[in-house]
Amino acid sequence: MAPANDPPTAAAAAEARAVLAAHLAALSTWGIRRIARGASAPATGARLPAPAPAPAPAASAPERLPRETIVEQLAACAAEVAACTLCGLATTRTRTVFGTGNPQARLMFVGEAPGRDEDLAGEPFVGRAGQLLDKIVAAMGLTREEVYIANIVKCRPPENREPAPGEVGCCTPYLKRQIRAIRPEMIVALGRPAACFLLGRSASLRSLRGVFHEFEGIPVAVTYHPAYLLRTPEDKKLTWQDMQRVMERLGLPLPR
Repeated sequence: MAPANDPPTAAAAAEARAVLAAHLAALSTWGIRRIARGASAPATGARLPAPAPAPAPAASAPERLPRETIVEQLAACAAEVAACTLCGLATTRTRTVFGTGNPQARLMFVGEAPGRDEDLAGEPFVGRAGQLLDKIVAAMGLTREEVYIANIVKCRPPENREPAPGEVGCCTPYLKRQIRAIRPEMIVALGRPAACFLLGRSASLRSLRGVFHEFEGIPVAVTYHPAYLLRTPEDKKLTWQDMQRVMERLGLPLPR
């Protein structure tokens, strides 16, 4: 057996050069083009470190469902709402008011509950408040058919009173199914009751305006309900400020 300090054989030296050449080729694929002069070949049989694994790609946002699937899910939910008798509102309603608009809408508006006009028509926001909402949507460069509109509660509370907690509790699973089917890029909460439900906390509407919140990962903007704006028109300018922030977040062109 040759002593340990004997020079390597020609075959061993060739092997070392081949290993070094392969290592340099790997380095060049990582963007390393120059090696310091004087670098020596590794000892015979030495193991070179394996290249670091490439970082895993960032998780992408979940894809939206096909339109046909969304329509089917919304139709099934609407049928359940139409037959719902979970709370006392089922005994006083004329029609249930499920929702309307584009099932693939980027923007969804959520109000509190139907009023008299909505109870008769079976569609949300069709009275005076709805006409004002249509104007707001039009000022954003959109149409009613391009957005989706719904309420927390699907039946009109008598005398347009605020829905009771039990009534809200019976209806909110339906709203959640609507949101999860449509998967909008942005939700606008119209009024304090809608905002407090979506955000899961009680706070004044003024304190919730001006910043984006989240509901199940979806950005939520809070603004005044159109019915309130009919009574307090001086706050329309504040609502328009809120809508401009929404437009900017969605990449919609702002009016000049």
